[in-house]
Amino acid sequence: MNILILGSGGREHSLAWAVMQNPKCDRLIVAPGNAGIAEIAECAALNIEDGGAVTVFAEENAIDFVIVGPEAPLAAGVSDRLRAAGFLVFGPSGAAARLEASKAFTKQICDAAGAPTAAYGHFSDAASAKAYVQAQGAPIVIKADGLAAGKGVIIAETVADAETAVDEMFSGAFGDAGAEVVIEEFMQGEEASFFVLCDGEDVLPIGTAQDHKRVGEGDTGPNTGGMGAYSPAPVMTDDVVQAALDQIVKPTMAEMARQGTPYQGVLFVGLMIENGVPRLVEYNVRFGDPECQVLMMRLGAQVLDLLQACAEGRLADTQVNWAADHALTVVLAAKGYPGAYEKGSVIGGLENLPEDSSHMVFHAGTGRASGQYIAQGGRVLAVTARAQTLSDARDKAYAMVDDIDWPDGFCRRDIGWRALSED
Repeated sequence: MNILILGSGGREHSLAWAVMQNPKCDRLIVAPGNAGIAEIAECAALNIEDGGAVTVFAEENAIDFVIVGPEAPLAAGVSDRLRAAGFLVFGPSGAAARLEASKAFTKQICDAAGAPTAAYGHFSDAASAKAYVQAQGAPIVIKADGLAAGKGVIIAETVADAETAVDEMFSGAFGDAGAEVVIEEFMQGEEASFFVLCDGEDVLPIGTAQDHKRVGEGDTGPNTGGMGAYSPAPVMTDDVVQAALDQIVKPTMAEMARQGTPYQGVLFVGLMIENGVPRLVEYNVRFGDPECQVLMMRLGAQVLDLLQACAEGRLADTQVNWAADHALTVVLAAKGYPGAYEKGSVIGGLENLPEDSSHMVFHAGTGRASGQYIAQGGRVLAVTARAQTLSDARDKAYAMVDDIDWPDGFCRRDIGWRALSED
């Protein structure tokens, strides 16, 4: 098969790494890719949010299967354009991608499906939003309704903080994503990520993970796109998984189909679990980043078979082969992230690190200059390891981190602390 993956981050590097291991993969192109992806696959300069350009590129390169990595091209309807041209595509339609592109839409679907989630209000002006905050009190969660690259969520500890967040969103801090705001009840419990493949009719769970959104150790400081993750998530017991499927995922999928927008692709189900009872935090319509890195490390070559079965509507006859193992990834970010940071610093030591089924450095924001790797983003590397125990996976990952020479980068040193403290 000739395969095209759209995207340029650590998620896409890990997808490419897993897909390349499958003998069905004859040629792999990643657009636009990054310096790490270029070591294992072809990279191509392409505007991945332009459905017409992507379709022409796929035709010119005799692509058999397109895997859409990020949410933005999905929300822009790129998968619709490709399907209309006859391509096999992994990723939901633009209409179904509203499960991530509009938080208000997701809330309406949950209401119709009876899926348990946080109480909320939806506002298009600051005055009404602030009145709701004053009536509800704090802590409370303020969310930009649209896509904000994982950053449009503020957990306000006080009413004053919530009002400031409302003002920031309506003043354009998150661009068009903040033109409307959803304000939610602050849910107590432990958060986890649940990944399910959906083919429009059937659903297939493919893994659980937990990530660390806060920039600081002990889960402190501002939210980021994710500073590390591990899989599986201990809080996702068999009973919790079944409850999430029966009460949240399957009713949502049925409601989407009833509304004429059946969902096909991966559904990233963000859950809050309290006393063994899951409630929905949010849906994402793509793999998480950095959760994808630990899932790909654990799943390996079968990933291509799973994604193809999903795209072809064959999930009812498909199963996942689980290994009784653990994976952990540590994100190295540029100093200053998630605020302002410098680009262009040199990263050394990567050439000497192991690359195998238990050790991998996935690139997120890297380039090449004068024969050296340079940092070109906020989150730059995802150092990932797999082992029989989570503590061994952690030790392997941090051993690799310590061999990377990047004075302008930083990481958290406590990834996995919640699960490891329970051992």
